[in-house]
Amino acid sequence: MFIVDNAPPAAVQAPIDLVPSRYAVQVGDIEALVVSDGVLPLPTATMATNADPADLAVWLDRMYMPPDAFDWPLNVMVAKSGKQTILIDAGLGGQFPGFPRAGQFPQRLQAAGIPLESVTDVIITHMHMDHVGGLLVEGVKERLSPSVRIHVSATEVAFWTSPDFSQTVMPKPVPNVLRSTARSFYETYRDRLCIFEDRHEVAPGVTVRLTGGHTPGHSVVDLVSGGERLVFAGDAMFPVAFDHPEWHNGFEHDPEESARVRIGLFRELAENRGLLVAAHLPFPSVGRVAVDGDAFRWVPVIWDY
Repeated sequence: MFIVDNAPPAAVQAPIDLVPSRYAVQVGDIEALVVSDGVLPLPTATMATNADPADLAVWLDRMYMPPDAFDWPLNVMVAKSGKQTILIDAGLGGQFPGFPRAGQFPQRLQAAGIPLESVTDVIITHMHMDHVGGLLVEGVKERLSPSVRIHVSATEVAFWTSPDFSQTVMPKPVPNVLRSTARSFYETYRDRLCIFEDRHEVAPGVTVRLTGGHTPGHSVVDLVSGGERLVFAGDAMFPVAFDHPEWHNGFEHDPEESARVRIGLFRELAENRGLLVAAHLPFPSVGRVAVDGDAFRWVPVIWDY
């Protein structure tokens, strides 16, 4: 059972968060915990690269968001199924300096009572730095079990041997850091990788499946147990996507395919009424999706504490 008390273990030296950045969800027999890795400030222009700037400005104002930059939430998840403890994505780490509010995953996981040593499996939705960087933090690899299995799609691994950024619209320094972080992740963990093709059951009721779009090997994770379901959607959608699923994000390597994947997942979730958690929806990022004309509507769950 996950420990969800507010006080960290005595051995934890990091400052205590005023608001514990974790949220527990039960999916049938699967215990899940959403953990905030912090926030990453980004220019708002990356939110909708194919939208009229005036339309984006109207949306930002309607959402009470600043016009020039916004805090991009960073969420990871832990799932316990049977005897397995599965980490889903690993946050930013320290590969891109200057973001003190990001890269919080290791200490927040420990504060939640989940030692890195207990992790049996890691699922990587894709190899962007804010999803694998946490595994490159000093001391993390040493604390992970030598037998830990790291699941990533074959398409994703192949893509990062020679990544294509021609359709992305990112801040200038970012592509080089993405390249170097993906390379470091692969070189550091290549002997622990469990590479799958299209779909792979990691643990009972925990399945990772290839979607493509955001990156060619981008994947989502399905938790299904006891008639209940939850999808951890990685970077398939962002806050603006509910109102404007056709708007492209600057970090998408195939924007047109990303929009198709996003709309397909929205429709799937609206039909099956499953829970949604995504890496960049505001923490705790737990809710459902409803159809709203040609767009969609985010329905946050009521906080069950």
